[in-house]
Amino acid sequence: MAANLKQFRQARGWSQAFLAEKTKTSTNYIGMLENSIKFPSSEMIHKLACALGIDPTDLFSKGIDPISTMRMYQKAALEDIHELLGKIINDKIQQLEEKSPENT
Repeated sequence: MAANLKQFRQARGWSQAFLAEKTKTSTNYIGMLENSIKFPSSEMIHKLACALGIDPTDLFSKGIDPISTMRMYQKAALEDIHELLGKIINDKIQQLEEKSPENT
């Protein structure tokens, strides 16, 4: 589990601190998980998987190949971009509506 967690995190270019923030835990705890010092609860496994955009069972799969990891990263990155663009566009629409002569 530890190696897979680290591999998925690194494939996304995330620091331990960033993953800790996304899962509302500490950097120290993420480090302990990645070094097999601690084992996560089922709730934390779910949080980690959600944050990483993977199925929880992927954390326990042996021999995760780099191509699969990169494909999962690509999917997660595209979802993040889609969400960000949607927010930017919605914010811009709201700004335009507030400035519209119809609203004054």
